[in-house]
Order: sequence, then structure tokens, then C-alpha cells
Amino acid sequence: MHLPRVYPILDTGTLARLDFDPVRAAAAVLEAGARILQLRHKGFWGREVFAQAREIAGLCRDAGALFIVNDRADFANLLQAGVHLGQDDLLPSDARIVVGAEAVIGFSTHNAGQMRAAQAEPVDYVAFGPIFATASKERPDPCVGIEGLRAVRALTARPLVAIGGVRRGNASMCWSAGADSVAIIADLYPDPCSYRSLGDRMTEWLRL
Repeated sequence: MHLPRVYPILDTGTLARLDFDPVRAAAAVLEAGARILQLRHKGFWGREVFAQAREIAGLCRDAGALFIVNDRADFANLLQAGVHLGQDDLLPSDARIVVGAEAVIGFSTHNAGQMRAAQAEPVDYVAFGPIFATASKERPDPCVGIEGLRAVRALTARPLVAIGGVRRGNASMCWSAGADSVAIIADLYPDPCSYRSLGDRMTEWLRL
């Protein structure tokens, strides 16, 4: 598959702290030109969260963008979306049974051993990180750095996403080290966050 160079992640925890609605955030990012969008929700998936996810899925379809749900293969299947899995989630081979043959599956890795193991799984892309220090996770894995990213590039022919602490000032280092795409969380969101400021930030990213 072809991954866009910039991979924005809608983190509901971050958006809650900024008091900004996830559906409006999705609309702003997509209007700015994003062609992939992941919904990252680490809390309980109640009806309200699912309703928001369904709206975001519709916005992505209208924009021609790929929609990815973090962790939850069951909700990804209901939303006809892709799924991004972590090391503690379902194995990709099991998630493939849930989401079907055509859905996109991404898989997070944090070291060379996990990257090698991922090659035997039915995944469409792999993420590697955290490249830099990150505040988006409570218990992040150790930073792997640019040289770690460069080293695992040789271990996979699949599209590679650099994640963790990626900002506008260091994204070019990730691309130069072999990443096909960079995932952005913290640096996507201006504070204060508005529809216009979020769209402008996404535009800045897409101009890199």
C-alpha cells in the first residue's frame, strides 16, 4: 500500500484536554488535505464514542481518506475501517479474521525483534518508535532514535511509519532515515485549539 507522508492521529485524550470535539477536529484535518486519519481512543468505547467514530468514518469516506481505528478490530469492522494494533492487542492474524481480507491493518513495533516478528503477520504497514521522547503515552517504550529507525528500515519492505515525539522540526530526519510516513499527535494540536488553527497546523505539516 501507499502511505501518505503525514499520518495524523486524533487522540481523544488530547482533544478532551483542549476541550475540542473529535468530529470537528476530523473535519478540520480532512479539509486541510489529510488522506489518512487514525482515531485513538484509549478509554471505554460507549455509544457516544462509537457515534463520533461513525461520523468521522463518514467524513473520511467523503474526503477519500483512509480511516483507521486504534486497537479495536471489532469496531473497525463495524465502521468498515482499518485497524492499528499494538503489541498487547489482538495478533494481526487474529484481527484479520475480524476485519476481513481487504481492511488495512497497521502494527506497532518498538525494537528489532518485534519488527522481525511482524514480517510473518498479515499487516499492511508497520509503525516503529518512539523515535523521540513522547508525552502522548503514560508508559512509553524506550526511545529508539533516528539510528534505530534507520536500522529497522532494512528489516521490512512494508511501508514504515515513524512515531513518537515527531514534530515539524524533526520530521525530515525520519523521512531521511527511511520512514515512508510520520505519525503526528502532540504537534498536530495548537493550544488553544480551534477549527481554523487546527486546519492551519495540518496545512503546515502537509507543506513539509
